[in-house]
Amino acid sequence: MTKIEIPLSKKKMFLALLGSLIFALLGMAFILNPEKFVSYIFRNAELIRISGIAAIIFSTLCILYISIKLFDKKPGLTIDQKGITDNSNYNKVGLIEWNEIIGIRTEQVMSTKFLLIDVRNPEKFIKNASTIKALLMKANMKMYNTPLSVSSTALKYSFENLENLIETEFEKYKEKPNS
Repeated sequence: MTKIEIPLSKKKMFLALLGSLIFALLGMAFILNPEKFVSYIFRNAELIRISGIAAIIFSTLCILYISIKLFDKKPGLTIDQKGITDNSNYNKVGLIEWNEIIGIRTEQVMSTKFLLIDVRNPEKFIKNASTIKALLMKANMKMYNTPLSVSSTALKYSFENLENLIETEFEKYKEKPNS
Protein backbone atom coordinates (compact mmCIF):
# COMPACT_ATOMS: atom_id res chain seq x y z
CA MET A 1 0.00 0.00 0.00
CA THR A 2 1.13 3.48 -0.66
CA LYS A 3 1.15 5.96 2.14
CA ILE A 4 -1.91 8.24 2.17
CA GLU A 5 -1.25 11.69 3.58
CA ILE A 6 -4.12 14.09 4.21
CA PRO A 7 -3.00 17.70 4.70
CA LEU A 8 -4.26 20.10 7.33
CA SER A 9 -6.76 22.63 5.99
CA LYS A 10 -5.25 26.08 6.41
CA LYS A 11 -8.61 27.60 5.47
CA LYS A 12 -10.48 25.76 8.25
CA MET A 13 -7.75 26.64 10.74
CA PHE A 14 -7.80 30.31 9.72
CA LEU A 15 -11.58 30.39 10.26
CA ALA A 16 -11.13 28.75 13.68
CA LEU A 17 -8.48 31.37 14.49
CA LEU A 18 -10.88 34.13 13.48
CA GLY A 19 -13.62 32.59 15.65
CA SER A 20 -11.22 32.40 18.60
CA LEU A 21 -10.29 36.06 18.18
CA ILE A 22 -13.97 37.06 18.17
CA PHE A 23 -14.54 34.93 21.28
CA ALA A 24 -11.59 36.66 22.98
CA LEU A 25 -13.02 40.09 22.12
CA LEU A 26 -16.39 39.08 23.55
CA GLY A 27 -14.63 37.89 26.71
CA MET A 28 -12.85 41.26 26.92
CA ALA A 29 -16.21 43.05 26.63
CA PHE A 30 -17.59 40.85 29.45
CA ILE A 31 -14.66 41.83 31.67
CA LEU A 32 -14.63 45.56 30.90
CA ASN A 33 -18.37 46.19 30.96
CA PRO A 34 -20.26 43.29 32.59
CA GLU A 35 -23.24 45.49 33.53
CA LYS A 36 -24.05 45.91 29.85
CA PHE A 37 -24.61 42.13 29.56
CA VAL A 38 -26.82 41.69 32.63
CA SER A 39 -30.10 40.10 31.57
CA TYR A 40 -32.94 38.01 32.94
CA ILE A 41 -30.82 34.87 32.51
CA PHE A 42 -27.49 36.33 33.68
CA ARG A 43 -28.36 38.71 36.49
CA ASN A 44 -24.99 38.75 38.21
CA ALA A 45 -22.34 41.10 36.77
CA GLU A 46 -19.58 39.27 38.63
CA LEU A 47 -20.57 35.96 36.99
CA ILE A 48 -20.43 37.69 33.61
CA ARG A 49 -16.94 39.02 34.43
CA ILE A 50 -15.78 35.51 35.44
CA SER A 51 -17.24 34.15 32.18
CA GLY A 52 -15.21 36.78 30.32
CA ILE A 53 -12.01 35.68 32.05
CA ALA A 54 -12.74 32.04 31.20
CA ALA A 55 -13.47 33.01 27.58
CA ILE A 56 -10.16 34.86 27.28
CA ILE A 57 -8.16 31.99 28.80
CA PHE A 58 -9.81 29.41 26.54
CA SER A 59 -9.59 31.52 23.38
CA THR A 60 -5.94 32.42 24.07
CA LEU A 61 -5.06 28.72 24.29
CA CYS A 62 -6.95 28.11 21.04
CA ILE A 63 -5.23 31.05 19.33
CA LEU A 64 -1.79 29.79 20.38
CA TYR A 65 -2.48 26.21 19.27
CA ILE A 66 -4.05 27.20 15.94
CA SER A 67 -1.23 29.68 15.23
CA ILE A 68 1.32 26.90 15.69
CA LYS A 69 -0.72 24.47 13.55
CA LEU A 70 -1.02 27.02 10.72
CA PHE A 71 2.74 26.68 10.18
CA ASP A 72 2.88 22.90 10.75
CA LYS A 73 4.24 21.23 7.61
CA LYS A 74 3.41 17.67 8.73
CA PRO A 75 0.35 15.98 7.22
CA GLY A 76 -2.77 16.13 9.37
CA LEU A 77 -3.36 12.40 9.01
CA THR A 78 -1.22 9.59 7.61
CA ILE A 79 -2.60 6.16 6.78
CA ASP A 80 -0.30 3.33 5.72
CA GLN A 81 0.24 -0.40 6.21
CA LYS A 82 1.36 0.21 9.82
CA GLY A 83 -1.72 2.14 10.92
CA ILE A 84 -3.08 5.65 11.45
CA THR A 85 -0.97 8.62 12.54
CA ASP A 86 -3.13 11.57 13.56
CA ASN A 87 -1.53 15.03 13.71
CA SER A 88 -4.77 16.96 13.26
CA ASN A 89 -5.64 17.90 16.83
CA TYR A 90 -4.19 18.53 20.27
CA ASN A 91 -4.99 15.01 21.41
CA LYS A 92 -2.65 13.35 18.89
CA VAL A 93 -1.04 10.11 20.06
CA GLY A 94 1.28 9.18 17.23
CA LEU A 95 0.91 5.87 15.42
CA ILE A 96 -2.14 3.74 16.19
CA GLU A 97 -1.18 0.37 14.75
CA TRP A 98 -3.82 -1.65 12.88
CA ASN A 99 -3.31 -4.66 15.16
CA GLU A 100 -4.15 -2.48 18.20
CA ILE A 101 -7.48 -1.39 16.70
CA ILE A 102 -10.51 -3.59 17.45
CA GLY A 103 -13.19 -1.38 15.93
CA ILE A 104 -14.09 1.96 14.38
CA ARG A 105 -17.40 3.73 14.94
CA THR A 106 -18.94 7.09 14.18
CA GLU A 107 -20.24 9.58 16.74
CA GLN A 108 -21.74 13.03 16.35
CA VAL A 109 -21.82 15.90 18.85
CA MET A 110 -24.00 18.72 17.59
CA SER A 111 -22.92 19.14 13.96
CA THR A 112 -19.44 17.63 14.33
CA LYS A 113 -18.93 14.01 13.34
CA PHE A 114 -15.87 12.05 14.41
CA LEU A 115 -14.55 8.52 14.34
CA LEU A 116 -13.95 6.68 17.58
CA ILE A 117 -11.04 4.25 17.43
CA ASP A 118 -11.58 1.33 19.81
CA VAL A 119 -8.25 -0.19 20.84
CA ARG A 120 -7.17 -3.33 22.71
CA ASN A 121 -5.26 -1.45 25.40
CA PRO A 122 -6.61 2.10 25.90
CA GLU A 123 -4.55 2.58 29.07
CA LYS A 124 -1.35 2.33 27.02
CA PHE A 125 -2.28 5.50 25.12
CA ILE A 126 -3.42 7.34 28.25
CA LYS A 127 -0.25 6.36 30.12
CA ASN A 128 2.00 7.70 27.33
CA ALA A 129 0.18 11.05 27.13
CA SER A 130 1.08 14.31 28.86
CA THR A 131 -1.00 15.31 31.90
CA ILE A 132 -3.48 17.51 30.03
CA LYS A 133 -3.82 15.07 27.13
CA ALA A 134 -4.31 12.20 29.60
CA LEU A 135 -7.16 14.13 31.27
CA LEU A 136 -8.81 14.71 27.89
CA MET A 137 -8.33 11.06 26.96
CA LYS A 138 -9.84 9.91 30.27
CA ALA A 139 -12.87 12.12 29.60
CA ASN A 140 -13.19 10.51 26.14
CA MET A 141 -12.85 7.11 27.81
CA LYS A 142 -15.73 7.88 30.19
CA MET A 143 -18.02 9.18 27.45
CA TYR A 144 -17.17 6.83 24.58
CA ASN A 145 -15.24 3.87 26.08
CA THR A 146 -12.15 4.79 24.06
CA PRO A 147 -9.55 7.54 24.46
CA LEU A 148 -8.96 7.90 20.71
CA SER A 149 -10.90 9.82 18.10
CA VAL A 150 -10.26 11.22 14.63
CA SER A 151 -12.12 14.11 13.04
CA SER A 152 -11.91 15.83 9.68
CA THR A 153 -12.44 19.24 11.30
CA ALA A 154 -8.87 20.43 10.67
CA LEU A 155 -8.27 18.30 7.57
CA LYS A 156 -8.54 19.11 3.88
CA TYR A 157 -10.90 16.14 3.53
CA SER A 158 -14.61 15.53 4.02
CA PHE A 159 -15.78 13.43 6.94
CA GLU A 160 -17.56 10.95 4.66
CA ASN A 161 -14.40 10.34 2.62
CA LEU A 162 -12.32 10.04 5.80
CA GLU A 163 -14.76 7.54 7.28
CA ASN A 164 -14.77 5.41 4.10
CA LEU A 165 -10.98 5.53 3.78
CA ILE A 166 -10.24 4.53 7.37
CA GLU A 167 -12.86 1.76 7.41
CA THR A 168 -11.57 0.37 4.08
CA GLU A 169 -7.94 0.40 5.23
CA PHE A 170 -8.88 -1.11 8.60
CA GLU A 171 -10.66 -4.00 6.86
CA LYS A 172 -7.62 -4.50 4.63
CA TYR A 173 -5.00 -4.52 7.41
CA LYS A 174 -6.74 -5.61 10.63
CA GLU A 175 -5.82 -9.28 10.22
CA LYS A 176 -2.27 -8.70 8.97
CA PRO A 177 0.68 -8.28 11.34
CA ASN A 178 2.29 -4.84 11.12
CA SER A 179 5.45 -4.73 9.05
